[in-house]
Amino acid sequence: MKTSLLMGIILCAIVTQPMALANDLPVIIPDSSWPVTKGGPGAYAHTRIRFLDKSAATTTVSEINTPAMIRSAYNLPSVGGAGAIAIVDAYNYPTALSDFNTFAGEYGLPKETSTNATASTNPTFRVVYATGKAPESGGSYIESWNLEEALDIEWAHALAPGAKIYLVEAASSSMSDLLYAVQVASALPGVREVSMSWGGSESSSETSYDHYFASTSVAFFAAGGDSSDDLEYPSASPYVVSVGGTTLNRNSAGALTSETGWNDSGCGISRYEARPAFQNVVSTDVGSHRGANDVAFDANPNTGVMVYDSTPLYGETGWWAVGGTSVGTPSWAGVVNLASVGNGVAAGSQAENARLYDTLDTSENYAAAFRDITSGDDGRVDCTEGWDQPTGLGSPLGLTGK
Repeated sequence: MKTSLLMGIILCAIVTQPMALANDLPVIIPDSSWPVTKGGPGAYAHTRIRFLDKSAATTTVSEINTPAMIRSAYNLPSVGGAGAIAIVDAYNYPTALSDFNTFAGEYGLPKETSTNATASTNPTFRVVYATGKAPESGGSYIESWNLEEALDIEWAHALAPGAKIYLVEAASSSMSDLLYAVQVASALPGVREVSMSWGGSESSSETSYDHYFASTSVAFFAAGGDSSDDLEYPSASPYVVSVGGTTLNRNSAGALTSETGWNDSGCGISRYEARPAFQNVVSTDVGSHRGANDVAFDANPNTGVMVYDSTPLYGETGWWAVGGTSVGTPSWAGVVNLASVGNGVAAGSQAENARLYDTLDTSENYAAAFRDITSGDDGRVDCTEGWDQPTGLGSPLGLTGK
């Protein structure tokens, strides 16, 4: 954790109502979210999470989102989903099963009835070790990866409660270990979507690793990043759905008033990836290279989501108010999983992106499928009508066009 930031004393009791928290509270960037090494798959990836410093909270507005609040904001059903969603993260999260069930119990979601987190017969949630043995656990760096894992499994489950959730744990946060875990995840039974809330700098060798996401039966979702400075990989890959960040603005009564671009959302035009066919419709915006993001979702920690993690992080456990583009990545995987029940399973990420971008054919289709984010920016690039770098096509409205 950056030494100039306070340790998080975060939401240590279970809450059934939104926490009363002020806008613009101090935000903690945990150890795992600071870039370690630049370069290709030999480098180490970082997570895309930030969380609020509860010790500085005041009682002014209620903005931290529960599953019901997110469903209401995005016009999503409270039931549905099929097959499975795989979450790929690094290191061992020892309390994953119990935390998953605590979150599920709090919000009326299906629980995993097995007491063995790794049992292949688990119907609702299962942990898979990518190498066949449990990865390393413990220490603040790994424990902040644990909070990432908690966010990812809980919010994929919140938005697609009928889908089985796999947590695939890579041996480490090296890009090579994470990409190997992606390969394992995409081959698991029933997997329709794979969520990846991590990444590293673009590199000239990255196109040779796009094949990890080129499945014709699985859609891959990647976090766009939590820094406006640069586009990162794998969100730059044309074989993923790249997810940017927004702010859900609510009034003092908790009612949603608007959605704007989040000023830390990562985005950009790739230096190395050619423009994919699905972005021909926005070629005047992206030029000859792949532009990201494709879509957006709530990411501002001050309007973030509730997450339960009982593995100690900086000495604290319990409920956390979490943001970052890591919120939208498993959430969009859940939205697409929900939509696949009625719309059919897309034949891979590029087919899913083609479906999303096809909504631009008519204004009626687009308005039915997306909330166009037309105000705010990522610190460099403004949000505009239609597609833009920080928020892509926009945030989801219902299941149409997904």
